[in-house]
Amino acid sequence: MILVILVTVASYGLAWLIGIPLLMPFFNAAGAWWLMLHELRQGRTGRAIAVMLVWALTMAVVSTGMAASGWSRTEEGTNMFVRSSYRDEMIQWVRTGVGAESTPSVFIPRHLGYAALFAATSFATGGVFSMPMGAALMNQMGEYVGSMTAQSKSPIASAILGWHPWAVIRIIGFVIIGVVLSGVLLSRLLNFHFDLATERRWLMIGVALLVIDIVLKWLLAPAWAPILKGLAGW
Repeated sequence: MILVILVTVASYGLAWLIGIPLLMPFFNAAGAWWLMLHELRQGRTGRAIAVMLVWALTMAVVSTGMAASGWSRTEEGTNMFVRSSYRDEMIQWVRTGVGAESTPSVFIPRHLGYAALFAATSFATGGVFSMPMGAALMNQMGEYVGSMTAQSKSPIASAILGWHPWAVIRIIGFVIIGVVLSGVLLSRLLNFHFDLATERRWLMIGVALLVIDIVLKWLLAPAWAPILKGLAGW
């Protein structure tokens, strides 16, 4: 587990030094993907999922820290996390309580679309492209939380609660689904045993977590924005 933390932290440093934002998610994913593959080849699906959960946690901490300290931008001012519009949308939601985050008619189709794309890409590419997709989404979330933290009167609380509970549940669900569906193709290509029927329980857990994510977001998001606004002192 220490190795996945080290390679993930190093991936941010390498991407920042090279200074090409589009490469960052691929650097973020490369080492973790290899470690996931190693566990799957050993028949340890649960441990592969654990590796990827540590990877996601490391990304959350590093991306939030980079954004809060201004290190998510290069010396030329380039945004290393690519899409600033998500950060701006979320900050506006915290300030006003109005936005996609608390509008089910907007966020439910968006969530379903991301989930379908992520699952299909995991299945079709063995995680080679779905993991960078997940990394990009994690970094965008980290930039929002880090930007809010940098302006907050309660930075520690903002950094923690900015990772909304429903978002954390969604991340865990994506990780589980991504690992299991990636294992299908990888086992065929690299000739190791992986029985999707046996691992179906993991898929059921992953899907259930995505459903819980939507329900919690629907229930809690309208009240969460005022909490974050109060912590930030806005």
